[in-house]
Amino acid sequence: MDDHNIGDLINIKTENTSYTGTIMPSLDENIVVIKMKNGYNIGISKDKIKSIELITKGEKPTYKLPPLEIEKKDDLKNISILSTGGTVASRVDYNTGAVHPAFTADDLIRAVPELLDIANINGKAVLNILSENMTPTYWKMIAEEIKKEIENGADGIVIAHGTDTMHYTASALSFMIDADVPIVLVGAQRSSDRPSSDAALNLISAVIACTQPIKGVYVVMHGESGDTFCYLHEGVKVRKSHSSRRDAFKSINNIPVAKTNPFTKEIEYLREPKKVNNNDKKININTNLEEKIALIKIYPGIDGNIINYYVDKGYKGIVIEGTGLGHTPETIFENIKYATDNGVLVVMTTQTINGRINMNVYSNGRELQKLGVIGCEDMLPEVALVKMMYLLGNYDTEKAKKLMKENLVGEIT
Repeated sequence: MDDHNIGDLINIKTENTSYTGTIMPSLDENIVVIKMKNGYNIGISKDKIKSIELITKGEKPTYKLPPLEIEKKDDLKNISILSTGGTVASRVDYNTGAVHPAFTADDLIRAVPELLDIANINGKAVLNILSENMTPTYWKMIAEEIKKEIENGADGIVIAHGTDTMHYTASALSFMIDADVPIVLVGAQRSSDRPSSDAALNLISAVIACTQPIKGVYVVMHGESGDTFCYLHEGVKVRKSHSSRRDAFKSINNIPVAKTNPFTKEIEYLREPKKVNNNDKKININTNLEEKIALIKIYPGIDGNIINYYVDKGYKGIVIEGTGLGHTPETIFENIKYATDNGVLVVMTTQTINGRINMNVYSNGRELQKLGVIGCEDMLPEVALVKMMYLLGNYDTEKAKKLMKENLVGEIT
Protein backbone atom coordinates (compact mmCIF):
# COMPACT_ATOMS: atom_id res chain seq x y z
CA MET A 1 0.00 0.00 0.00
CA ASP A 2 3.03 2.27 0.18
CA ASP A 3 2.54 3.30 -3.46
CA HIS A 4 -1.18 3.98 -3.11
CA ASN A 5 -2.90 6.82 -1.28
CA ILE A 6 -6.33 7.95 -0.14
CA GLY A 7 -8.36 8.88 -3.21
CA ASP A 8 -6.71 6.39 -5.59
CA LEU A 9 -9.00 4.09 -7.58
CA ILE A 10 -7.64 0.56 -7.27
CA ASN A 11 -8.44 -3.09 -7.96
CA ILE A 12 -7.66 -5.52 -5.14
CA LYS A 13 -7.32 -9.25 -5.85
CA THR A 14 -7.70 -11.81 -3.08
CA GLU A 15 -7.53 -15.59 -3.41
CA ASN A 16 -11.22 -15.93 -4.26
CA THR A 17 -12.36 -12.63 -5.76
CA SER A 18 -11.48 -9.04 -6.62
CA TYR A 19 -12.76 -5.64 -5.51
CA THR A 20 -12.62 -2.24 -7.21
CA GLY A 21 -12.97 0.96 -5.30
CA THR A 22 -11.47 4.17 -3.99
CA ILE A 23 -9.06 4.06 -1.05
CA MET A 24 -10.57 5.43 2.14
CA PRO A 25 -8.91 6.35 5.45
CA SER A 26 -8.47 3.34 7.75
CA LEU A 27 -8.11 3.32 11.53
CA ASP A 28 -6.33 -0.05 11.36
CA GLU A 29 -3.01 -0.19 9.51
CA ASN A 30 -3.63 -3.87 8.72
CA ILE A 31 -6.92 -3.15 6.93
CA VAL A 32 -7.39 -1.56 3.51
CA VAL A 33 -10.71 0.27 3.28
CA ILE A 34 -12.21 1.05 -0.12
CA LYS A 35 -15.47 2.62 -1.26
CA MET A 36 -17.06 0.60 -4.04
CA LYS A 37 -19.18 1.92 -6.89
CA ASN A 38 -22.39 0.89 -5.11
CA GLY A 39 -21.58 3.38 -2.33
CA TYR A 40 -20.69 0.88 0.39
CA ASN A 41 -17.34 0.63 2.14
CA ILE A 42 -15.51 -2.64 2.71
CA GLY A 43 -12.40 -3.45 4.70
CA ILE A 44 -9.95 -6.07 3.43
CA SER A 45 -7.26 -7.56 5.62
CA LYS A 46 -3.82 -6.98 4.09
CA ASP A 47 -2.79 -10.60 4.68
CA LYS A 48 -5.57 -11.73 2.30
CA ILE A 49 -4.53 -9.41 -0.53
CA LYS A 50 -2.68 -11.08 -3.42
CA SER A 51 -2.20 -7.96 -5.57
CA ILE A 52 -3.25 -4.32 -5.95
CA GLU A 53 -3.58 -2.63 -9.33
CA LEU A 54 -3.74 1.15 -9.64
CA ILE A 55 -6.51 2.22 -12.00
CA THR A 56 -6.56 5.97 -11.50
CA LYS A 57 -4.36 8.18 -9.35
CA GLY A 58 -6.50 10.34 -7.07
CA GLU A 59 -5.99 13.32 -4.84
CA LYS A 60 -6.71 13.58 -1.15
CA PRO A 61 -9.91 15.66 -0.91
CA THR A 62 -9.87 19.29 0.09
CA TYR A 63 -12.88 21.38 1.07
CA LYS A 64 -11.91 24.88 0.09
CA LEU A 65 -15.20 25.68 -1.59
CA PRO A 66 -16.29 29.24 -2.36
CA PRO A 67 -19.01 30.63 -0.08
CA LEU A 68 -22.58 30.47 -1.32
CA GLU A 69 -24.35 33.75 -1.90
CA ILE A 70 -27.87 33.08 -0.69
CA GLU A 71 -30.31 35.89 -0.08
CA LYS A 72 -32.50 35.74 2.98
CA LYS A 73 -36.20 35.43 2.07
CA ASP A 74 -38.54 37.59 4.13
CA ASP A 75 -41.47 35.18 3.68
CA LEU A 76 -39.61 32.24 5.23
CA LYS A 77 -38.93 31.40 8.87
CA ASN A 78 -35.39 31.64 10.25
CA ILE A 79 -34.23 28.22 11.45
CA SER A 80 -30.94 27.58 13.27
CA ILE A 81 -29.43 24.11 12.94
CA LEU A 82 -27.00 23.28 15.73
CA SER A 83 -24.69 20.29 15.32
CA THR A 84 -23.49 18.18 18.22
CA GLY A 85 -21.41 15.83 16.09
CA GLY A 86 -23.96 13.51 14.47
CA THR A 87 -23.65 12.55 10.80
CA VAL A 88 -27.18 13.60 9.83
CA ALA A 89 -26.06 16.56 7.69
CA SER A 90 -22.40 15.76 7.00
CA ARG A 91 -21.17 16.63 3.52
CA VAL A 92 -19.55 13.78 1.58
CA ASP A 93 -16.90 13.86 -1.16
CA TYR A 94 -18.23 11.18 -3.47
CA ASN A 95 -14.87 10.62 -5.16
CA THR A 96 -13.39 9.34 -1.91
CA GLY A 97 -16.35 8.93 0.43
CA ALA A 98 -14.67 11.14 3.02
CA VAL A 99 -17.14 12.87 5.36
CA HIS A 100 -16.56 16.58 5.97
CA PRO A 101 -17.11 17.33 9.66
CA ALA A 102 -17.49 21.13 9.41
CA PHE A 103 -21.00 22.40 9.95
CA THR A 104 -22.03 25.73 8.45
CA ALA A 105 -25.11 27.00 6.64
CA ASP A 106 -23.25 26.54 3.35
CA ASP A 107 -22.44 22.92 4.24
CA LEU A 108 -26.10 22.25 4.96
CA ILE A 109 -27.34 23.83 1.75
CA ARG A 110 -24.80 21.96 -0.34
CA ALA A 111 -25.79 18.68 1.33
CA VAL A 112 -29.56 19.30 1.28
CA PRO A 113 -30.43 22.13 -1.15
CA GLU A 114 -34.16 21.50 -0.62
CA LEU A 115 -33.86 23.34 2.69
CA LEU A 116 -33.77 26.65 0.79
CA ASP A 117 -37.43 26.20 -0.14
CA ILE A 118 -38.47 25.67 3.47
CA ALA A 119 -36.60 28.24 5.58
CA ASN A 120 -33.67 30.59 5.93
CA ILE A 121 -30.96 28.37 7.36
CA ASN A 122 -28.23 29.18 9.84
CA GLY A 123 -25.80 26.39 10.75
CA LYS A 124 -23.45 26.19 13.70
CA ALA A 125 -21.31 23.47 15.31
CA VAL A 126 -21.84 23.40 19.07
CA LEU A 127 -20.05 20.09 19.78
CA ASN A 128 -18.23 17.44 17.79
CA ILE A 129 -18.72 14.26 19.80
CA LEU A 130 -20.08 10.77 19.39
CA SER A 131 -23.48 10.66 21.05
CA GLU A 132 -22.42 7.91 23.45
CA ASN A 133 -20.06 10.52 24.93
CA MET A 134 -22.91 12.94 25.70
CA THR A 135 -22.96 14.26 29.30
CA PRO A 136 -25.17 16.56 31.41
CA THR A 137 -22.49 19.24 31.01
CA TYR A 138 -23.01 19.11 27.25
CA TRP A 139 -26.79 19.34 27.73
CA LYS A 140 -26.20 22.65 29.52
CA MET A 141 -24.02 23.89 26.65
CA ILE A 142 -26.69 23.01 24.10
CA ALA A 143 -29.36 24.81 26.16
CA GLU A 144 -27.21 27.94 26.34
CA GLU A 145 -26.67 27.89 22.56
CA ILE A 146 -30.39 27.45 21.95
CA LYS A 147 -31.07 30.49 24.11
CA LYS A 148 -28.55 32.57 22.11
CA GLU A 149 -30.06 31.56 18.78
CA ILE A 150 -33.62 32.37 19.84
CA GLU A 151 -32.53 35.73 21.28
CA ASN A 152 -30.84 36.42 17.92
CA GLY A 153 -34.10 35.88 16.05
CA ALA A 154 -34.39 32.15 15.34
CA ASP A 155 -37.99 31.00 14.82
CA GLY A 156 -37.07 27.38 15.46
CA ILE A 157 -34.10 25.24 16.44
CA VAL A 158 -32.96 21.95 14.92
CA ILE A 159 -30.39 19.92 16.89
CA ALA A 160 -28.41 17.47 14.75
CA HIS A 161 -27.55 14.65 17.15
CA GLY A 162 -26.23 11.11 17.14
CA THR A 163 -29.05 8.63 17.64
CA ASP A 164 -27.73 6.50 20.52
CA THR A 165 -28.48 9.03 23.28
CA MET A 166 -30.75 11.44 21.43
CA HIS A 167 -33.78 10.59 23.62
CA TYR A 168 -31.78 11.46 26.75
CA THR A 169 -30.89 14.88 25.33
CA ALA A 170 -34.47 15.48 24.16
CA SER A 171 -35.70 14.75 27.67
CA ALA A 172 -33.07 16.99 29.30
CA LEU A 173 -33.90 19.93 27.03
CA SER A 174 -37.63 19.38 27.70
CA PHE A 175 -37.10 20.04 31.41
CA MET A 176 -34.43 22.74 31.10
CA ILE A 177 -35.99 24.95 28.42
CA ASP A 178 -39.23 26.92 28.33
CA ALA A 179 -39.44 28.53 24.88
CA ASP A 180 -42.14 29.76 22.52
CA VAL A 181 -40.46 28.09 19.53
CA PRO A 182 -40.14 24.47 18.38
CA ILE A 183 -36.89 22.67 19.25
CA VAL A 184 -36.44 19.53 17.16
CA LEU A 185 -33.71 16.92 17.53
CA VAL A 186 -32.86 14.89 14.44
CA GLY A 187 -30.42 12.13 13.62
CA ALA A 188 -29.58 9.53 11.00
CA GLN A 189 -29.42 5.76 11.33
CA ARG A 190 -27.45 5.43 8.09
CA SER A 191 -24.52 7.75 7.38
CA SER A 192 -24.74 10.11 4.45
CA ASP A 193 -22.17 8.16 2.40
CA ARG A 194 -24.55 5.19 2.11
CA PRO A 195 -27.21 4.82 -0.60
CA SER A 196 -29.78 3.96 2.09
CA SER A 197 -29.05 7.09 4.15
CA ASP A 198 -32.02 8.63 5.94
CA ALA A 199 -30.12 11.83 6.74
CA ALA A 200 -31.56 14.22 4.13
CA LEU A 201 -35.22 13.27 4.56
CA ASN A 202 -34.97 13.39 8.34
CA LEU A 203 -33.34 16.83 8.22
CA ILE A 204 -35.92 18.18 5.76
CA SER A 205 -38.74 16.90 7.98
CA ALA A 206 -37.14 18.44 11.08
CA VAL A 207 -36.92 21.86 9.41
CA ILE A 208 -40.53 21.55 8.23
CA ALA A 209 -41.61 20.88 11.83
CA CYS A 210 -39.60 23.87 13.02
CA THR A 211 -41.56 26.22 10.77
CA GLN A 212 -44.83 25.27 12.48
CA PRO A 213 -46.59 27.46 15.11
CA ILE A 214 -45.78 24.98 17.89
CA LYS A 215 -43.46 24.93 20.89
CA GLY A 216 -41.74 22.27 22.95
CA VAL A 217 -38.97 19.73 22.36
CA TYR A 218 -39.40 16.99 19.77
CA VAL A 219 -37.52 14.27 17.90
CA VAL A 220 -37.92 13.70 14.15
CA MET A 221 -36.93 10.40 12.53
CA HIS A 222 -38.14 8.05 9.79
CA GLY A 223 -41.68 6.77 10.36
CA GLU A 224 -41.16 3.47 8.53
CA SER A 225 -38.35 1.59 6.81
CA GLY A 226 -39.01 3.16 3.40
CA ASP A 227 -38.64 6.78 2.30
CA THR A 228 -42.22 8.06 2.56
CA PHE A 229 -42.67 9.98 5.82
CA CYS A 230 -41.16 10.93 9.16
CA TYR A 231 -42.71 11.16 12.61
CA LEU A 232 -42.57 14.08 15.02
CA HIS A 233 -42.23 12.55 18.49
CA GLU A 234 -42.64 14.32 21.82
CA GLY A 235 -39.22 14.66 23.47
CA VAL A 236 -40.20 12.96 26.74
CA LYS A 237 -42.20 10.17 25.10
CA VAL A 238 -39.71 8.70 22.63
CA ARG A 239 -36.85 6.24 22.69
CA LYS A 240 -34.55 4.43 20.29
CA SER A 241 -36.12 0.99 19.95
CA HIS A 242 -33.91 -0.65 17.31
CA SER A 243 -30.17 -0.65 16.79
CA SER A 244 -30.16 -0.21 13.01
CA ARG A 245 -33.60 0.25 11.40
CA ARG A 246 -34.30 3.68 9.98
CA ASP A 247 -37.60 3.81 11.89
CA ALA A 248 -35.81 2.99 15.15
CA PHE A 249 -37.46 5.78 17.16
CA LYS A 250 -40.90 5.08 18.59
CA SER A 251 -43.31 7.07 20.72
CA ILE A 252 -43.87 5.10 23.93
CA ASN A 253 -47.23 5.09 25.75
CA ASN A 254 -48.50 7.68 23.28
CA ILE A 255 -48.74 8.24 19.54
CA PRO A 256 -46.45 10.62 17.61
CA VAL A 257 -47.47 14.26 17.52
CA ALA A 258 -47.39 14.53 13.73
CA LYS A 259 -46.46 12.93 10.43
CA THR A 260 -44.33 14.91 7.99
CA ASN A 261 -43.94 14.39 4.25
CA PRO A 262 -40.46 15.55 3.18
CA PHE A 263 -41.48 15.51 -0.50
CA THR A 264 -44.69 17.55 -0.39
CA LYS A 265 -43.50 19.53 2.69
CA GLU A 266 -46.87 18.82 4.35
CA ILE A 267 -47.42 18.00 8.01
CA GLU A 268 -50.36 16.04 9.41
CA TYR A 269 -51.07 16.34 13.14
CA LEU A 270 -52.04 13.10 14.84
CA ARG A 271 -52.75 14.74 18.19
CA GLU A 272 -52.85 18.27 19.57
CA PRO A 273 -49.38 19.87 19.76
CA LYS A 274 -48.26 22.54 22.21
CA LYS A 275 -49.19 25.70 20.34
CA VAL A 276 -47.47 29.08 20.52
CA ASN A 277 -49.68 31.64 22.25
CA ASN A 278 -47.82 34.75 21.12
CA ASN A 279 -45.04 35.98 18.85
CA ASP A 280 -42.69 37.14 21.61
CA LYS A 281 -40.44 34.07 21.26
CA LYS A 282 -39.94 33.84 25.01
CA ILE A 283 -36.96 31.76 26.13
CA ASN A 284 -36.06 30.77 29.68
CA ILE A 285 -33.56 28.10 30.61
CA ASN A 286 -32.68 26.43 33.89
CA THR A 287 -29.49 24.38 33.67
CA ASN A 288 -29.23 23.38 37.34
CA LEU A 289 -28.78 19.61 37.31
CA GLU A 290 -27.81 17.17 40.05
CA GLU A 291 -25.55 14.69 38.27
CA LYS A 292 -25.22 12.19 41.14
CA ILE A 293 -28.26 10.16 40.07
CA ALA A 294 -28.06 6.44 39.29
CA LEU A 295 -30.18 4.20 37.05
CA ILE A 296 -30.29 0.57 38.21
CA LYS A 297 -31.85 -2.23 36.17
CA ILE A 298 -33.34 -5.10 38.15
CA TYR A 299 -32.41 -8.64 37.12
CA PRO A 300 -32.62 -12.08 38.77
CA GLY A 301 -29.87 -12.47 41.34
CA ILE A 302 -29.00 -8.76 41.54
CA ASP A 303 -26.64 -7.88 44.39
CA GLY A 304 -28.30 -5.17 46.49
CA ASN A 305 -24.92 -3.86 47.59
CA ILE A 306 -24.82 -1.89 44.36
CA ILE A 307 -27.44 0.37 45.98
CA ASN A 308 -25.28 0.74 49.10
CA TYR A 309 -22.36 1.66 46.87
CA TYR A 310 -24.24 4.62 45.35
CA VAL A 311 -25.48 5.75 48.75
CA ASP A 312 -21.98 5.64 50.22
CA LYS A 313 -20.66 7.56 47.19
CA GLY A 314 -22.99 10.43 47.99
CA TYR A 315 -25.58 9.92 45.28
CA LYS A 316 -28.76 11.92 45.80
CA GLY A 317 -31.20 9.79 43.84
CA ILE A 318 -31.69 6.31 42.37
CA VAL A 319 -34.05 5.35 39.54
CA ILE A 320 -34.95 1.66 39.65
CA GLU A 321 -35.91 0.00 36.37
CA GLY A 322 -38.07 -2.65 37.96
CA THR A 323 -39.86 -5.68 36.60
CA GLY A 324 -43.50 -5.73 35.53
CA LEU A 325 -45.70 -3.31 37.43
CA GLY A 326 -42.72 -2.03 39.45
CA HIS A 327 -41.10 -4.79 41.49
CA THR A 328 -37.70 -5.82 42.85
CA PRO A 329 -36.51 -9.00 44.57
CA GLU A 330 -37.23 -9.00 48.30
CA THR A 331 -33.52 -9.70 48.83
CA ILE A 332 -32.69 -6.05 48.13
CA PHE A 333 -35.40 -4.47 50.30
CA GLU A 334 -32.89 -3.81 53.08
CA ASN A 335 -30.59 -2.08 50.61
CA ILE A 336 -33.43 0.13 49.39
CA LYS A 337 -34.29 0.95 53.01
CA TYR A 338 -30.64 1.88 53.56
CA ALA A 339 -30.95 4.37 50.68
CA THR A 340 -34.20 5.99 51.79
CA ASP A 341 -33.07 6.10 55.44
CA ASN A 342 -30.06 8.08 54.25
CA GLY A 343 -32.19 10.64 52.43
CA VAL A 344 -31.69 9.25 48.93
CA LEU A 345 -34.70 9.71 46.64
CA VAL A 346 -35.63 6.30 45.17
CA VAL A 347 -38.20 6.02 42.36
CA MET A 348 -39.61 3.10 40.38
CA THR A 349 -40.03 2.69 36.61
CA THR A 350 -40.65 -0.43 34.55
CA GLN A 351 -38.33 -2.20 32.13
CA THR A 352 -41.27 -3.40 29.99
CA ILE A 353 -40.99 -0.33 27.69
CA ASN A 354 -44.75 0.01 27.19
CA GLY A 355 -47.31 0.32 29.96
CA ARG A 356 -47.23 1.91 33.39
CA ILE A 357 -46.32 0.78 36.86
CA ASN A 358 -48.87 0.07 39.58
CA MET A 359 -47.31 -0.66 42.94
CA ASN A 360 -50.67 -1.29 44.61
CA VAL A 361 -51.52 -4.56 42.83
CA TYR A 362 -49.08 -6.95 44.50
CA SER A 363 -47.65 -7.06 48.01
CA ASN A 364 -44.15 -6.55 46.62
CA GLY A 365 -45.06 -3.13 45.28
CA ARG A 366 -46.90 -2.17 48.46
CA GLU A 367 -43.87 -3.10 50.58
CA LEU A 368 -41.61 -1.02 48.35
CA GLN A 369 -43.89 1.97 48.84
CA LYS A 370 -43.64 1.50 52.60
CA LEU A 371 -39.86 1.70 52.18
CA GLY A 372 -40.29 5.12 50.56
CA VAL A 373 -40.08 4.19 46.87
CA ILE A 374 -42.00 6.60 44.60
CA GLY A 375 -43.84 5.30 41.54
CA CYS A 376 -43.28 7.04 38.19
CA GLU A 377 -46.52 6.06 36.40
CA ASP A 378 -45.69 5.55 32.67
CA MET A 379 -42.46 7.56 32.65
CA LEU A 380 -39.59 6.01 30.70
CA PRO A 381 -36.57 5.11 32.87
CA GLU A 382 -34.36 7.48 30.88
CA VAL A 383 -36.84 10.31 31.34
CA ALA A 384 -37.15 9.60 35.08
CA LEU A 385 -33.36 9.77 35.35
CA VAL A 386 -33.18 13.18 33.68
CA LYS A 387 -36.23 14.50 35.53
CA MET A 388 -34.67 13.56 38.87
CA MET A 389 -31.43 15.32 37.85
CA TYR A 390 -33.47 18.44 37.13
CA LEU A 391 -35.60 18.29 40.27
CA LEU A 392 -32.77 17.61 42.73
CA GLY A 393 -30.76 20.34 41.02
CA ASN A 394 -33.46 22.85 41.90
CA TYR A 395 -35.46 21.59 44.91
CA ASP A 396 -34.96 19.82 48.20
CA THR A 397 -35.67 16.09 48.40
CA GLU A 398 -39.23 16.42 49.78
CA LYS A 399 -40.27 18.85 47.05
CA ALA A 400 -38.57 16.71 44.40
CA LYS A 401 -40.40 13.64 45.73
CA LYS A 402 -43.73 15.40 45.26
CA LEU A 403 -42.88 16.69 41.77
CA MET A 404 -41.68 13.29 40.56
CA LYS A 405 -45.33 12.20 40.66
CA GLU A 406 -46.59 15.28 38.78
CA ASN A 407 -46.70 15.77 35.03
CA LEU A 408 -44.44 18.76 34.27
CA VAL A 409 -43.70 18.67 30.53
CA GLY A 410 -45.73 15.75 29.21
CA GLU A 411 -43.59 12.98 30.69
CA ILE A 412 -46.62 11.35 32.37
CA THR A 413 -49.60 10.41 30.21
